[in-house]
Amino acid sequence: MKALVLKDVGKIGVEDIEKPSPKQGEVLVNVKSCGICGSDIPRAYKDGAHSMPLVIGHEFAGEVVSEGKWKGKRVGIFPLIPCMGCECCKIRKYEMCKNYSYLGSRRDGGFAEYVTVPEWNLIELPEGVSMEQAAMLEPMAVAVHAIRQVWDAGIDVKTVKVTVMGLGTIGLLVTMFLKDMGVENVYTIGNKEFQKKKVLELGILEENYFDGSKEDASEWVKPDIFFECIGKNEALNIGIKSVAPSGRVCTVGNPHSDMELPRDIYWQILRKQLTVKGTWNSSFTHDEKDDWHYVLDRLQQGKIQPEKLITHKYYLEDAVAGFEVMRDKKEEYVKVMISCAELLKH
Repeated sequence: MKALVLKDVGKIGVEDIEKPSPKQGEVLVNVKSCGICGSDIPRAYKDGAHSMPLVIGHEFAGEVVSEGKWKGKRVGIFPLIPCMGCECCKIRKYEMCKNYSYLGSRRDGGFAEYVTVPEWNLIELPEGVSMEQAAMLEPMAVAVHAIRQVWDAGIDVKTVKVTVMGLGTIGLLVTMFLKDMGVENVYTIGNKEFQKKKVLELGILEENYFDGSKEDASEWVKPDIFFECIGKNEALNIGIKSVAPSGRVCTVGNPHSDMELPRDIYWQILRKQLTVKGTWNSSFTHDEKDDWHYVLDRLQQGKIQPEKLITHKYYLEDAVAGFEVMRDKKEEYVKVMISCAELLKH
């Protein structure tokens, strides 16, 4: 079969490899769509994966082709494979498993025609949900998980002020879900006209967009909740400085480097009695209330349209071109999607 293989740092390409065979408790999935995550870029070109060679890709969906009760079903895939034995797994907080495996970073993932997946990690797709939408279940669930870290039933969606800083895929999805929840006062901080265009398409008022590359955003608005979706000191500092007393800051972005708090910023956490909350991955428990089922329900009802964020599409054989767009920032992009359903075009 064809697969995108990471052989070593910077050595990535599409090649022929052996089609995998599912073990007990696993199924074989014919991958239809797989999105490139921002974390795939340093994995491919800077840090490498936990073991190589490896087929990367963890945002994917497809159809089960192996025998059994799942055969023929269209499925989304939760990429984290929990150990089921640690203290977090025992309380069903699988996203915080201490000994997890992971499709696309610790074992072969979705940039391939076929991949083996544990049955436990499957979620069946209802009719009307496309494969491209389903390939975005993972980042959408990450966005919902972040919101749920700092949200409670007492929040009034008509009066609460929420700022989202960092308008990559996750930041835009957080914005999308906040709007879907009926939050009226959503403010966004970006640094590109392209990002402004995207948030306006999501229904954000023009006056609720701030270009952080031109001015200091910390004095712009005093939100009750601040989502830091970049992973840089400057953004975290802006969040802590700008958020209202008793406010909440959710740290969403993976850190680009060491994160340090200046003394005056730390004082603000104390004096304003802030809550600074981390978020990681998403909840997948097979219950209707978990993040994945929530997202799937919103998709099925047509309440959200994540496909609006897909800016580039490539066939599997051209997948490296999509990686290079993101690595080199040659073009403006949000989500780059790879179609694995098509064999070689030539």
